[in-house]
Amino acid sequence: MLIGKVEIQARIPHAGAMCLLDGVLSWDDVHITCTTRSHRAPDNPLRRDGRLHAICGVEYAAQAMALHGALAGGALARPRVGYLASLRGLACRVVYLDAIEGDLLVEAERLVDEGSRVIHRFALGGEGGELMSGRAAVVLEP
Repeated sequence: MLIGKVEIQARIPHAGAMCLLDGVLSWDDVHITCTTRSHRAPDNPLRRDGRLHAICGVEYAAQAMALHGALAGGALARPRVGYLASLRGLACRVVYLDAIEGDLLVEAERLVDEGSRVIHRFALGGEGGELMSGRAAVVLEP
């Protein structure tokens, strides 16, 4: 693992149990691949009625995108605040993430970077292959 949870928390605006990523396996200027087991944690703050719905995978992807922005930008501090503006082509291939026994892989690829607007393709994978995929547009504060 290239980067662990402590370093991740120093680079994204999420802390404690809300920091969903456990590590970075690889990254470059365009891609990032993260790993996590927080989808199985009973205290995961995104759980509702004891379950973690697949749509929560969007938050996992958003954290990977924010982390990638911080790493690719050479930032030592937290990245700029960003807001999810749109999702396109979202496909959930499972109903619940907590039903996945192994670790999740969270991948993001930056497709467009226009300073205040960034578009990523993302995918979550686990046992049995791809669990979720889509594209996300994020608007960043100046």
